[in-house]
Amino acid sequence: MSLQPTIEYTVPEQTVRVAKAAFPKGTLCLQIYDQLGTIFQDQDFADVFPKRGQSAEAPFRLALITILQYVEGLSDRQAANAVRSRLDWKYLLCLELEDPGFDHSVLCEFRGRLLSGGVEHRLLEKLLELLKAHQLVKGRVRARTDSTHVVAAVREMNRLERVIETMRATLNVLATVLPEWVQQTIPADWVERYGPRAENYRLPEETRERIAYAEHVGGDGNALLDALWSAPTPAWLRKLPAVDILRQVWIHNFIPVDGGGTQWRERSDLPPSALHISSPYDAEARYAKKRDQGWLGYKVQITESCDEALPHLITQVHTTPAVVGDNDALPVIHAALQQAELLPDTHLVDTGYMDVQLLVDSRETYGIDLFGPVRVNHQRQCREGHGFDLSQFHIDWDTQRVTCPTGKVSPVLRPGVDSGGHEILHTLFRRDDCGPCPERPRCTSSHSRRRAITVKPKPLYDALNDARARQQTQAFKEQYQQRAGIEGTISQGVRAFGLRRSRYRGLAKTRLQHIATAVAINLVRLGAWFNGTPFGTTRRSAFVRAMEPVLA
Repeated sequence: MSLQPTIEYTVPEQTVRVAKAAFPKGTLCLQIYDQLGTIFQDQDFADVFPKRGQSAEAPFRLALITILQYVEGLSDRQAANAVRSRLDWKYLLCLELEDPGFDHSVLCEFRGRLLSGGVEHRLLEKLLELLKAHQLVKGRVRARTDSTHVVAAVREMNRLERVIETMRATLNVLATVLPEWVQQTIPADWVERYGPRAENYRLPEETRERIAYAEHVGGDGNALLDALWSAPTPAWLRKLPAVDILRQVWIHNFIPVDGGGTQWRERSDLPPSALHISSPYDAEARYAKKRDQGWLGYKVQITESCDEALPHLITQVHTTPAVVGDNDALPVIHAALQQAELLPDTHLVDTGYMDVQLLVDSRETYGIDLFGPVRVNHQRQCREGHGFDLSQFHIDWDTQRVTCPTGKVSPVLRPGVDSGGHEILHTLFRRDDCGPCPERPRCTSSHSRRRAITVKPKPLYDALNDARARQQTQAFKEQYQQRAGIEGTISQGVRAFGLRRSRYRGLAKTRLQHIATAVAINLVRLGAWFNGTPFGTTRRSAFVRAMEPVLA
């Protein structure tokens, strides 16, 4: 399909007259057009359409329809029917009343164009650019960020099920693309083993029998891989994604043995979750666990502005595999906000983002006050409430020496790295000083009978101490209460927009879903803002409300 962009769209006169008569108080679609216009333009997506061929549907309409699908939870077919039948949609899309619409498959094709062109982020970017022009969102105000889990559009399987299902998925792909090769190469008895879906109740129950069955499947997988790499087999079969997934799953779960057999790997010998393929149907989904919540899929980071004088709108959304930590995602979030010219002055986050290096980098690189509770001091002395913790030692950064509470001075601090590869400074007090010291039981329980000190470099050390001191103040507690609003945003995304369940398979498609969801939430909130609806408040149970007079 080719595209000849139209510079400007307006609502046809008849559509305006009928829509205004039908909806005298307006609807969300009417409000959005009257306040913001079409939001998107054809030129915004011109680079993902060819210049020759059959004329394409207007990209601005397809982008708006994609967002409206998330606003109302519609499938492609339902959305295409709404274009034909909904008066308020025709108003926003600048369509004549008798316009017949288009086939629903055009919407799937449009999403594919966004993904193949890597421009799905424009859905949110173009809205934010328009809102900045209307002074409805701006940088250097407060913002808040939090994350939530996203369940992939695949079922969870145990390890043996996953191996069998990977074999089955590969055979199905091969049978689709080259059935003749499958008929000539695959043994007939594999139909019984890999024809049905892998289900745990069909598998042996005893551990020894399960291992034997797994190793038998491993031998079948090796035979299939050998056949694919044999001379008569077309080379392009080896390049299929399903074949590569099979190869990786076999490396992760089996150890080759002499004679062509396989050995089922022990659980302790498996790769880390960040590398382990959990489903052949979504090779990017990963298993993660946070506290008591375990899930297979992804994680989404939501950032919204929270200035009281402006609508609270999502300014950035970042989707990652489930195993990526919040602190690893924060630099990407800040870089994206800087590119959008929407960096906050104060960024409200929870402890998961309050890495001390990020605390310093946010201030020095972006001028952001990363505002949240840092992790508490876990030293035994601090945890037990007696003894000498690190805060009671004096560090002379000029001489690089540490003085203990009894006045003894350590040798020079020496640089090193911790288990995570971060720079540290460490020293060990002299045995002659610690051994006879009467306060030694309060200071260390080390078998070496002397105290070891490990600290971060001075900028990080000072930043951590300042943050710990700040979070003890009443002013911190009052300001930090504003972070709770992001949990309400996530709740809205989950309850009204299905945020925690991926509609599609793969990271790129899930990211597109989250971007479209963010735009949909913004449009709904803008509609409430235009209507003068006040901000929502944190829900309180009937019991809490009833007890307020007692607690006052």
